[in-house]
Amino acid sequence: MALPLAATAPPFVEIAHRVVWATAATVDPQGRPWTRVLHPIWEWDGERLTGWVATGPTPTKRAHLAAHPYVSLTYWHPSQDTASAHCRASLHTDDATRTAVWERFVSGPEPVGYDPAVVPPWKDGPLTPGFAALRLEPWQLRVQPAAVLLEGKGELIREWREAG
Repeated sequence: MALPLAATAPPFVEIAHRVVWATAATVDPQGRPWTRVLHPIWEWDGERLTGWVATGPTPTKRAHLAAHPYVSLTYWHPSQDTASAHCRASLHTDDATRTAVWERFVSGPEPVGYDPAVVPPWKDGPLTPGFAALRLEPWQLRVQPAAVLLEGKGELIREWREAG
């Protein structure tokens, strides 16, 4: 049974921000899946969950998102907590968005917050051509605490799917 977003997003963010690194998948123009590791920061405003990734606007990433503007992410913690998000994705290269995302990471809570300038191609700041912002808008979330796997407590699974 799908729960309201408000019942799913806060536990999702707790796991995501504890784990920090997500395995992310995109699909290339030929329909083949590609995976990579990303470091999203998530914002829950009480109604909407939005993820942001500081990233390089590589030709591969641009081609994947142009053909299929979606990203799926999974977080896994050694305790066996998992969280997954299936998202619409858009790459942003405008100065205002790149600066805002840069600041989200600089001022973000530990361990998810960091100074993007530690990444050598981004050392000159958010307006460097090698820096972009990836926006993630979930259409489905799933949170599975360790107790589901280890104790069979399936009632603890939190799932949400956008209407429509």
